[in-house]
Amino acid sequence: MLADGGAVLLEVGRVLRPHGLRGEVVVEVVTTRLERMAPGSVLECEGRRLVVEGGRQVPAKAGPTGRWALRFVGIGSRDEAEALRGRALMAEVPEGRDGTGGLWAHEVIGSEVVGTGGERAGRVVEIEANPASDLLVLDSGALVPMCFVTSQQPGLLVVDLPPGLLEL
Repeated sequence: MLADGGAVLLEVGRVLRPHGLRGEVVVEVVTTRLERMAPGSVLECEGRRLVVEGGRQVPAKAGPTGRWALRFVGIGSRDEAEALRGRALMAEVPEGRDGTGGLWAHEVIGSEVVGTGGERAGRVVEIEANPASDLLVLDSGALVPMCFVTSQQPGLLVVDLPPGLLEL
């Protein structure tokens, strides 16, 4: 998704419900970059800029990084918090990356996947979370662990697959 200024936005969480009477909300976090929940961070919600005023992690069993109770600048009542229920919270993709060499979902979806010998495996239609290694879901129905990706170029992923993986 693109922001008004043309920056790429990724979903980092979803508002589940209001929490308390002073505008706090419970958010299901879907990012591993927890600095996005820190005070001063800017999130977008349907074109509205929300600045995190404060927050804390709350116990939960779902989601890769759990749930957070967040307060946003300018959201001071339960009614204002209720208006955010069910809405996605988006954040800009950081410029220059973070040096981890990780793959970004928005860059991977739609990419052609080929083996190291050039054999076509399919096109990525989604990424499925998996504890051992997230899985590339291909248009052919095949599942390819992301740990087998050896290189990436725009629109192309090269994978080093064990023999027979795509025949399962």
